[in-house]
Amino acid sequence: MTLKKVIFAGILTISLCGSAVFAGAAQTGQAQTLEKKYIVIFKNEANLPSGYKKLVEDAGGKISSTLEHVGAVEVTSANPEFLTEVKKSSQIAEAGIQNKLYPETPAVEAELTLQEAETVQADLYETLQWDIKQVTDNGASWKLPGGTGKAAAGEDIVVGVIDTGIDYTHPDLKENYAYGKSFVPGLTDPKDENGHGTHVAGSIAAKGRTMGVGPDLKVAAYRVFGPTGGAETAHIAEALMAAADDNVDVVNMSLGGYDWYQNPEFATKDIVADVQLFNRAIKYAIQKGVTVVGSAGNNAVDISSPGKLSGDDNGSTHRSPSSQSMIRVSAGGKLKNLAFYSNYGFGKIDVIAPGGDLGPNYNPSTGAGRDNTYLCLATVPGGYGYKAGTSMAAPKAAALAGVIIAKHGKDQLSPAQVKHIVQSSSIDLFKNGYDGEAGHGLINAVNALK
Repeated sequence: MTLKKVIFAGILTISLCGSAVFAGAAQTGQAQTLEKKYIVIFKNEANLPSGYKKLVEDAGGKISSTLEHVGAVEVTSANPEFLTEVKKSSQIAEAGIQNKLYPETPAVEAELTLQEAETVQADLYETLQWDIKQVTDNGASWKLPGGTGKAAAGEDIVVGVIDTGIDYTHPDLKENYAYGKSFVPGLTDPKDENGHGTHVAGSIAAKGRTMGVGPDLKVAAYRVFGPTGGAETAHIAEALMAAADDNVDVVNMSLGGYDWYQNPEFATKDIVADVQLFNRAIKYAIQKGVTVVGSAGNNAVDISSPGKLSGDDNGSTHRSPSSQSMIRVSAGGKLKNLAFYSNYGFGKIDVIAPGGDLGPNYNPSTGAGRDNTYLCLATVPGGYGYKAGTSMAAPKAAALAGVIIAKHGKDQLSPAQVKHIVQSSSIDLFKNGYDGEAGHGLINAVNALK
């Protein structure tokens, strides 16, 4: 099966986004049907060269935003020859169509309202959060130095959540909410209107009826998505760099898409700039000391090579964002299995974390045998929700990175050192040693804090 068929069969049937991940140039209205959005990347990674505005304007473009620290600009142009013209300059490293990414849509989800939660007499953590117990060894890690996310020297350890925002009024989150920023055009409030980002934040730092892996960590909302739809690469890159400038300790990106080289809608050369911009933004954050964590994707495909990911389609497909410097996370189930929806791939997965599934009797082909208790419960606006996905796995690894930093002290470990501890402390699953399904193994907070 081709990736394109997998994406269309899976993503279009679930609630978060109603458009395929291969979104390309946006059209801005009836009167501007020829105007497209581009990314222009200059050879200098650290700043923009003198005369860059004139260079873009001479090619028929108009700069809509600048990303100076990674040497890139976002451009709109109605000139069909814009790319050809702008690439004539020796100062240009790459230029191309701007892609869109989406929150990593849950593979499956179910609601648990505040009213329904009130009927559960015992603590929701004790009765329903098998996933947090799996990572923390039933809360044993919270008794170790740094285990709750509280640093010995008293500094806040902050995990930036690049997502749909956070419901900062939720009773389980408001104590650990640090601040929020919106990068959504026309929206200034970082409050979550979707549910995805609040669920992610709860997995990291909830402290109430539900718990996160690090219940004394702080979470900061870097909202890049509105109530529905995707976000352009430039806005996500801008949020990532802002988080780095704010000196957050960890960033979680439970989002993603695919850059399909030789997609019939675009020439291969038109996609490269989008990939390079993400790589530069990730590099910028890591160089500033941020541990960056990302989800592997929910399409049950092998992302180990561009050719495999494209399947029967021509060309090559790249999972985006993806970087060897990130911590890339696949999703496991309650039984420490690879979840039926999780992407995998040798050299592309660093660790596995609990993301939830529908139990051992579930048949993905027929839908029979579903058991919601195998999903992951966490906070959502207005209550609690069950979800499953690599989106639910990645924040647990991000929280683990946070508690590791809390143990050693803010700014004392490099992102590479944090990643090494996360990997080396994981519990080996499946094949002996590294494999493409679980990477180095299942994350474990007790092992990481020993």
